[in-house]
Amino acid sequence: QVHLVESGGGLQQAGGSLRLSCAASGNIFSTNTMGWYRQAPGKQRELVARMSSTGITIYADSVKGRFIISRDNAKNTVYLQMNSLKPEDTAVYYCNVWVNPARDYWGQGTQVTVSS
Repeated sequence: QVHLVESGGGLQQAGGSLRLSCAASGNIFSTNTMGWYRQAPGKQRELVARMSSTGITIYADSVKGRFIISRDNAKNTVYLQMNSLKPEDTAVYYCNVWVNPARDYWGQGTQVTVSS
C-alpha cells in the first residue's frame, strides 16, 4: 500500500509564493511519475505539473514560468514551488504518484487560496 502525505498549502496574497511537499511511503517503485493536480470549485481536476523519475517534466500552460516541480528520489518526495501566485491558482492541490494504470495513487489534497 502507498501513502501520500501533502503539506504546505494555505492562504497567500497574489504575487506571493508557497511551496507544497508530498512524501510517499510504502511500495513505491523506482520508476514512476510524481506530480501535482488541482481542482477548483465547479471545475474538473487538472494537471499542474509532473516529473518522471528520469527528470522529464510537464507543466500546464497556465503555470509555466511561475511554478517549479522537483523531486528527491531518495526521500520519495515531490515538491511544487509556486511563485507569482494568482487568484485563479486557488484550488485544492493533489499529489499523485503514477507507476502504471493499476498503481495510481493520490494524496488527500491540500487547499491553496490566493487572495487578490
